This record gives sequence, structure tokens and C-alpha cells, in this order.
Amino acid sequence: MDVLSDVLATTRTGRPVSGMFERHAPWGRRYPRVEGAGFHVVLQGACVLLREGAEPVALAVGDAVFMPRGVVHALADQPGTALSETAGPGEPRTIPGPGAPATLLCGSYELAADRTHPLLAELPEVVHIPARLGTHPALRGAVELLSAELADPAPGADAAIPPLLDLLLLYMLRAHLADGTTGWAAAFADPAIAAALRGIHRDPSRPWTVESLGETAGLSRAAFARRFATTVGEPPLAYLTRWRMITAARHLREGDAPIAAVARHAGYGSEFAFAKAFKREYGQAPGKYRREGSGVVVAGV
Repeated sequence: MDVLSDVLATTRTGRPVSGMFERHAPWGRRYPRVEGAGFHVVLQGACVLLREGAEPVALAVGDAVFMPRGVVHALADQPGTALSETAGPGEPRTIPGPGAPATLLCGSYELAADRTHPLLAELPEVVHIPARLGTHPALRGAVELLSAELADPAPGADAAIPPLLDLLLLYMLRAHLADGTTGWAAAFADPAIAAALRGIHRDPSRPWTVESLGETAGLSRAAFARRFATTVGEPPLAYLTRWRMITAARHLREGDAPIAAVARHAGYGSEFAFAKAFKREYGQAPGKYRREGSGVVVAGV
């Protein structure tokens, strides 16, 4: 599995939700913080995204905004419009008014807060992807398909919408990474670092060393270590441990494999060594972490 797909598969949880909304000026809605990520895409008209302490972000037709940490924000037809009640469950699909209409595609994704990957953690609170002619055609295609399903649900819509939302998330992240030059955007663009990352994700249980990762990257040990740390933001073996713990946490919460098997998959020869590393990362033993995730409470533990 490639790195971005692996990150999304490990971090995503639950089912995404979405809807289409038509607003006629003057209008303004507050959006509370959500546990996960949120997005808006402007399908018709224009609006502004407002956040306390930040400049308004003007959004035009085709613009997308992605909020990886579900930040508190508001949308309005223009900055000076009074904000009405907070958006939430039961939100009216249409707000009538005398002014120009705006049609929005809005939704959210559940993300496992305890399995946050640095790729997502480094994203700004609001990722604005402007609609520029000839850019990100896959994202535009996903928006069109999703809008069509939501506007006129046909038989099978319940099966079509969740994977289209997952595609939308992937294409928003791809668009942001394609437009970037630092951090994980730079890591994906660097053939040597990308090769090492693919090696880690392809086989996290392998007894990797800085030297063997450098060989995978086609670099000397020292050159690779410097380049990886500069690009990714942490040393290669620190990232390897981080990824092992993220995947182990997922297996513990979402699977039923014995802890010894999870330890082997994470590259640990003994359950004791794995438990020690896991507790250092998550503050509790693997068994307790699994029980808390399942809702099972064992007296005295």
C-alpha cells in the first residue's frame, strides 16, 4: 500500500456524512468544532469562511476548504452579515432570502484522535483549495459525482456516497500536497525519501536500521539520516516507531488478533518489549487500551 493510502486507512474510522445546502443572502451560520475533519465545497455562488482571529477567506464556485481538526468557524454570504444559529443535525437544506443564492456541499469525516499521523497533524487548520482552470481535475470530478448523488438520489445512492466521500478526502489531500513544497509534500516529491517511506509502510515489522533504509533510498547512511529528518521532521527510526505504534493501536482497537501477534506485526520479538514501547507512546498497556476501545471495563484493572 502506498503511504497516503496507508495513512488514510489507518486514521479514518466510522462513516463520513455530507449534504447539500442552498443559502440565499443574507445568511450566516456558525459551525462548531467536530471530532474529526470537516469540509465545504462551493457549487454555486460565493461566500466567506470566518474564524476568530483570522482573515476572512473568500470562496468562489469550485473552491474547497478542508479542516483536518474540525476547527470552529462560520460561513456567510459576506463578512458583515450577522451569524444565526449554529449548524448541526436537522440543519435546514434551504435558507430563503431576497439575495443571491449559494449552494454548498458540506460534510465531515471521523478520524481516530489517538492515531493522528504527522502528515495530517502538520496541515493548517484550514486548507483552501481554490478552483483554478486546469488544476486538480480528479477533485472536480469527485465533487460532480457526489453532488449528483446528493441532488437526485437514485437506487444505490447509499452504497455510492461513502466511497465518493472517501475519494473526495483523498483528492483534497492530493491537491494540497501537490501545491506544497515543504513537509510531507516535499517527502512525497523526493524519490529517495518516498522510497524509504514506502519500505517502512510496506513492511513495518522488518528490523530496519538507518543503514538499510538508506540503502532503500539509494543514499549513504549519514546523507539519508540528514535528508529524512530535514524533510519529514523527525529521524527515520523515530518515524518507524511512530508508525508501528499507530498501526498497532489500530489492530488493537479494530481487530481481535492476540497481543503477541500485534507485537510481531509491529516488529517486536517479544510481547514484553512491545508492551513497554506501546505504554511509552499511549500511556497504558496494550490490553487496557484494547479493553477501553471495546467498551469492556474489567473490575480492578
